[in-house]
This record gives sequence, C-alpha cells and structure tokens, in this order.
Amino acid sequence: MEQFNEAALLRRVLAGEYDLFYELVRPYERRVYAAAFAILRNEADAEDVAQEAVLKAFKHIRQFRAESRFSTWLIQITVNEARMRRRKAHANLMEPIAGREDEEGNYAPRDFADWREIPSETLERKEVRQKLAEALAELGQIYREVFVLRDMQHLSIEETAKALGISTASVKTRLLRARLMLRDLLAPGLGGGWSSKLSFAKGTKPW
Repeated sequence: MEQFNEAALLRRVLAGEYDLFYELVRPYERRVYAAAFAILRNEADAEDVAQEAVLKAFKHIRQFRAESRFSTWLIQITVNEARMRRRKAHANLMEPIAGREDEEGNYAPRDFADWREIPSETLERKEVRQKLAEALAELGQIYREVFVLRDMQHLSIEETAKALGISTASVKTRLLRARLMLRDLLAPGLGGGWSSKLSFAKGTKPW
C-alpha cells in the first residue's frame, strides 16, 4: 500500500476514509502496549487495554485537535484506560523498595558514584533484558510509567507529562528517582556502575 505521512493520513481518516485508521495507528502499536504493560504488569490485560485504547481513539478521532502529536494523544488514552482497568481490579499497590524513601518521598540511593552507560552489547543479552523487566516490576507505578514512556519509548519530557497528566517537573523528578532505583537494583548484577542517562535502542525492550 502506498505510504502516506501522518498528517495526510489523519486528514484522510477525518474525511471519512476510516479504513486508513490502522495505518495511522500501526507505527505506535508497540508503544501503546508498552504503556499499558507498564501500568498493569500483565500481558493479557495490557493486550486488552491496548485494543480498547485503539478502539476508543478510532471512536473519538474527531476529538483530536492536533494540539499535540497523534502518538501522544493515543498514549494518553492508553494510560487512562490502563489506570481505569487497574482501579477496577483493585490491584495491589505495594512498593517493594519504598523503604529507602525519606519522609518527603525522596528516594535515597545506595551511593552517589557516577555510572557509565551500559554498553549496547550488554543490553542485547537476553538475561540482562530479563533482569531489567524484573527490576521494573520492583518500581512503584509512578516511577515505572515515567521510565517506560521517557527512556524506553522515547517520548519527550513534554509528551510524557501530557500522557500522564503531570507536570514536566514531576516527570524529571520521577525519572531521576526511577533511574537511581534501577541502578541500585541492577548494577550489582552487571558488575559495575552504569549511566543515569539510561537509553534503549530498538530491539532491546524487556517485553
């Protein structure tokens, strides 16, 4: 099928060519699933929510005003759907490593040594990706959401804030704490320090 840019696709969908909606959504399928999984931590629920979010986006496509990118709007719908699913299920909100937060909720890292970037070849190792997935499950939801959207799905600070309905300052604060927590959880198993500027190349996601 002939490829169209996103703006052209959106115009055609809004003009009534609804069969093109899937072409509009397809580049973001992985991102939508990852956002749902970050909140729900259950593959089946994440898949259901991803489908529900896409259907809701299709139903309300005329409400999209292009004030942000289409992908940000779609992720925002996904986050809202996942949170509603989570509330309905009365999910357990235990914070396994919250004991190292101070009275103001600030995370206290084990040390303040500099960390180096994890080499890309290290991230390619299956066992490292598995450890990352396990470490992410240890984070509190608010930290996991920000980390997945910003560092793994590569949304900007502003897009992450809009998708989660929080301020950019909160995104930066939560992201820093999430990186510190993951460093403390993962660094011993990786044999040393690694960079607080954690980033992931394509194909190195833990799910």
